[in-house]
Amino acid sequence: CGAFNSFEGWVRRHNDGKTVDYLVYTAYAQLAQSQGEAIIAQAKQRFAIEDAVCVHRVGKLAIGEIAVFVGVSAAHRDAAFAACRFIIDTVKAEVPIWKQEFYTDGSAEQPPAWLANAEALAK
Repeated sequence: CGAFNSFEGWVRRHNDGKTVDYLVYTAYAQLAQSQGEAIIAQAKQRFAIEDAVCVHRVGKLAIGEIAVFVGVSAAHRDAAFAACRFIIDTVKAEVPIWKQEFYTDGSAEQPPAWLANAEALAK
């Protein structure tokens, strides 16, 4: 391979005018894994790449931590760049991973509806 392209998504301090303290990512793990594998397979079919990987963390993440990583190897940079963008865009749009922001003022985003329902059923 002659090229490697990567993307790292980091936890930001500010979002929508609020100061973020930390994030919590949750996922439907089995479905996220299978959808992630399918997205990598699609990228291999659509682009002239050698290999690709995508890892998304779950749980509590502090400011500056890496939340998601995508890496793509290919013979040429154009394919590596295009596949990397395709993978991260598709993962963000389709994979069941949810982010909840907690702010320095003590407030938080509302949890995803599915999470509230799952917690209610568990009681």
